[in-house]
Amino acid sequence: MMGNMNAHQIDHQSNESPRIYVASLADYNAGYLHGRWIDADQPLDDIQKEVAEMLAESREPCAEEWAIHDYEGFESVRLSEFADLEHVSKVACAITEHGPILAGLVDHFGGIRHVEEALRYLEDGYSGEFESLTEYAEQFIDDCYSDVLKDLPDFIRCHIDYEGIGRDMELSGDIFTIQQDGMVHVFQSHI
Repeated sequence: MMGNMNAHQIDHQSNESPRIYVASLADYNAGYLHGRWIDADQPLDDIQKEVAEMLAESREPCAEEWAIHDYEGFESVRLSEFADLEHVSKVACAITEHGPILAGLVDHFGGIRHVEEALRYLEDGYSGEFESLTEYAEQFIDDCYSDVLKDLPDFIRCHIDYEGIGRDMELSGDIFTIQQDGMVHVFQSHI
């Protein structure tokens, strides 16, 4: 892997762990709110146990259905009311481990159902964090063609269009990028 850091070195500062507010639909339909905030970055069985406990505490006799009425700590990832708890758990655990870049990848691939693909690209396709796509292209060319570049005169080397090379790499589908906190994270498209 090239770049300033790899997937295992991504340092992230998360203000809050991913959590979901799960509410009883029987209570909601009866006109009052009954639910619980649940840490989402735990195993699926533990989340399901907490949902069952919350439903058991309902004052409605047939409280069996639930919905996610709120959530926090999922960065840019959006959850629906009836999101699959297995996917919610996987995404939450992955965000806790890898930070906002994982959330960006989940969004890039189309949502929480694609968390496995996002994890695979973070592990196998991540080229690093750069200040710009131009910086990535310059490093890429230097890494791949350093023998050729050293033989070029300075007046030719200074005219290499790194910005255009980076743009072309992205437009051709060889790479894709995710913007995060003013930095460009570059991923190889074909892994």
